[in-house]
Amino acid sequence: MNKITIPKDEYQALKRQSKAYRQLAGRLFEVVVHDDVGIVIEDFAKTKLYSKEFLADLEKGLRRSSYGKA
Repeated sequence: MNKITIPKDEYQALKRQSKAYRQLAGRLFEVVVHDDVGIVIEDFAKTKLYSKEFLADLEKGLRRSSYGKA
């Protein structure tokens, strides 16, 4: 196994940065808002870009996924 030696102050700075990143990433994912599956399907339907079959498959998939259970 290879070893790398860095100054203690550099190590501590990297450790602080790592902790800050983990906290930021954790908070970012806490605030992700999940819309109701029905609302998502309505929004897709309003665009008139998707077939009824696609929308039905999308709704089925969202309800089965962790998104629909959030």
